[in-house]
Amino acid sequence: MDRNTDANTAPRVLLVFPKFYENSMWNFKEAMEIQGARAAAPPLGLITLAAMLPETWRISLVNANCEPLTDEAIRNADLVMTGGMLPQEPDCLTIIERCRALGTPVCVGGPAPTSTPEVYGHADFVVAGEAEGILPEFVAAWERGERTGRFTAAKFKADVTKSPIPRFDLLTFSHYLYIGVQFSRGCPFTCEFCDIIELYGRAPRTKTAPQMLAELDRLYSLGYRGHVDFVDDNLIGNKKAIKLFLPHLIQWQEKHGYPFKFSTEASLNLADDDELLELMRQANFFALFTGIETPDEATLIQTQKKQNTRRSIAESVHKLYSAGMFVTAGFIVGFDSEKESITRAMADCIRDTGIPIAMVGLLFALPNTQLSRRLRKESRLYENYAATTADQGDQCTQGLNFVTLRPQREVLADYRDVLAEIYDPANFFERVREVGRRLDRPRFAAQNIQWRAVAKDLVSMTRILYRVSVKRPELAKHAWGAFLATARSNPAALEAVVTNIVIYLHVYPFSRYVMKEIDGRIAAIDAGQWVAPPVLPVEETSSAPVRVGIAAPAEHFAAVA
Repeated sequence: MDRNTDANTAPRVLLVFPKFYENSMWNFKEAMEIQGARAAAPPLGLITLAAMLPETWRISLVNANCEPLTDEAIRNADLVMTGGMLPQEPDCLTIIERCRALGTPVCVGGPAPTSTPEVYGHADFVVAGEAEGILPEFVAAWERGERTGRFTAAKFKADVTKSPIPRFDLLTFSHYLYIGVQFSRGCPFTCEFCDIIELYGRAPRTKTAPQMLAELDRLYSLGYRGHVDFVDDNLIGNKKAIKLFLPHLIQWQEKHGYPFKFSTEASLNLADDDELLELMRQANFFALFTGIETPDEATLIQTQKKQNTRRSIAESVHKLYSAGMFVTAGFIVGFDSEKESITRAMADCIRDTGIPIAMVGLLFALPNTQLSRRLRKESRLYENYAATTADQGDQCTQGLNFVTLRPQREVLADYRDVLAEIYDPANFFERVREVGRRLDRPRFAAQNIQWRAVAKDLVSMTRILYRVSVKRPELAKHAWGAFLATARSNPAALEAVVTNIVIYLHVYPFSRYVMKEIDGRIAAIDAGQWVAPPVLPVEETSSAPVRVGIAAPAEHFAAVA
């Protein structure tokens, strides 16, 4: 169809963002309820895709995490486009079947269909790879009248400097805790268990400064203020590029009165670069997620995460606090190189860093990673692992989809004991106090007061007060002790302290749920009731489906179709 075709005959395209697993460490349900939000972050990939489609196409968006997807909406569309990450796969497959039953063509894409396209074989269209590199072929096929097809982009070839401004206008900002933008794709490191380099490559590709500032301008002009997350899987993967960009971001913030505060994900070696830390501080980066994984140096070497070796992990994290960013981190239990219990070393590492929110999970071999390929060659990767688990969840309850070298019971017991110690209220709030003592937040020029935001914050504080003092009274003494201590000694750190308290309102009961699940798995092993699934034969190809993925932070989505 020609781009100038009458708008009334242009295809009606419904973009659908599937639901995430509900039983996840990452869902932040309490935080969303306190803030009056419906989801953590919007579907950045889909709204970027929307901006790449022909201007005449009539586009609407349904985020199934925020609102129901009705049969009427599907019937009224000429085409449904959906897809996402592995934790969204069950709902994505359900959406495909609903579309087929209702007679609406459906196209899937994104990280999960790219990793295992054969799982999505019932979809009319499968678009694998980054949208910039393949979407024009799909659009041309649709406009020729084709209603089925498979399209695969060349790996790591998409030119992100041509990626358009996402369609932020499709969003209802109040539905989300924060809004995401993306500067780069790819990571220079080769961590064995990670699929980022498999999806986006080891040479990080970055947008230009004018591109990024144009995205911030669009958000600003639409009236958005507050938390913006750079969803990059490693913002400092290309240090030269980010250092060139940050001075422009600082100038933009100064010109507009610092309307945004930023968070992101970066490797721990960020702590080695004083210049970069100072630039991020001046730009108002306030929070950082980093993958620590384990304090065991032999394991870090074995898994090819050498950037975390030859350093004091605690001192590196404390340096990030001094730069004004509070830290959350990922940890993993179940590596082959764990020769004995990891409980004490991991709990001590988390205590010494002063990281309140430590996302600890069981190792899971993601599809098409170095780890899954190695385990398959060693005849240790389970087949149809999801069929042996009773509940959909994330790596906290469904990890270890392979034959462990240590007895599985020992690995599970280690994991349970780490969770019990780090999320004990006294231990958790001592780390919150540590953040309150160490965090050195900068002060910026006064902005125009956003009274609507002030009112929202007051409502949120009322909800926090109720939940801590009434709903969870066992936490009240610890929470308000940390709050008052920070108010007296370092009030600039109060926002970070309150944020960690809010997240704990979810993590505390969730950790108890996980511990109960793990206790059940241990009891089944002790009773001889657990039978290991069959392993994939060595001759299976790397495309053999490996089900159930690790739930990644909701803020870190790559902009792929």
